[in-house]
Amino acid sequence: MAKAVTIIVTDPVGLYATPATELVDTMKTFSSDIQLEYESKSVNMKSLMGVLSLGIPCKATIKVEASGDDEEAVIESVIKKMTELSIGKVQP
Repeated sequence: MAKAVTIIVTDPVGLYATPATELVDTMKTFSSDIQLEYESKSVNMKSLMGVLSLGIPCKATIKVEASGDDEEAVIESVIKKMTELSIGKVQP
């Protein structure tokens, strides 16, 4: 069963290259399939070009969905990284 989390981007610039690179590099350490959804578009979250192609602005609502052996760890890691980088907060 896939796990997902909804996040609101809080960085005034949106999800730009520097934090996106850190997120993608972190996601590459997991074996699960990880998708990032924004405005009905979905990309592989292990692809920097895919993530940047979405052009995610400030106050955007994004969804991260993971399916695989380490999906729980993926979701925990996404939440931790977004908080550490101060670029997003989990939407309840």
